[in-house]
Amino acid sequence: MTLDSYRKNVSFIITPVARGCVRIGLTPNICTILAFLAAVFAGYLFFKSLVFAGVLFVFLNAFFDAIDGAVARELNSASPRGDFLDHVLDRYADIFIICGIFAGSLATWPIGVFALTGVLMSSYLGTQAQAVGAGRFYGGLLGRADRLVLIIAAGIFTALLPAGIFGMSILGWVLVIFGILGHFTALQRFNHVWKELKR
Repeated sequence: MTLDSYRKNVSFIITPVARGCVRIGLTPNICTILAFLAAVFAGYLFFKSLVFAGVLFVFLNAFFDAIDGAVARELNSASPRGDFLDHVLDRYADIFIICGIFAGSLATWPIGVFALTGVLMSSYLGTQAQAVGAGRFYGGLLGRADRLVLIIAAGIFTALLPAGIFGMSILGWVLVIFGILGHFTALQRFNHVWKELKR
């Protein structure tokens, strides 16, 4: 994944924000839940074709998703339970956002299912690597941070150009990209784990 590899480079921004969240009483789990709730609202707003409002809530989802781990480090409270909660709610967040896009008028359902399966399989293989003893692995072309940035950018263009391209919204075309790159990323991760398990 391309953007997640730069997370350390923006720690000078994330760390002060995380400290501010600690000062106002936010915990890592609260940040994780706020990220999930933002995704639920984003999905609903996309379903209602309120694209720009949906984009704002996707941004909130991305913000709290980036902050929860930093808050845990500030409080020295990182735990397997928090990690588990984060991964579960991230997958539900993906489902709400993508379903909101294709359940309304922004994409067709076959494209939506293609995108959703690509996203879920790439995420599954990232964590399944750890389950079979190969260590957690999130390499590949398309990670969660990449998807969120693409949704935000495509959402802005969709709001500005509602007619879309070839009869489908730009957000719909992003789902096509999610399907293609998501399944490709899943294959990349499978190949990596398969080789690791042979050693």
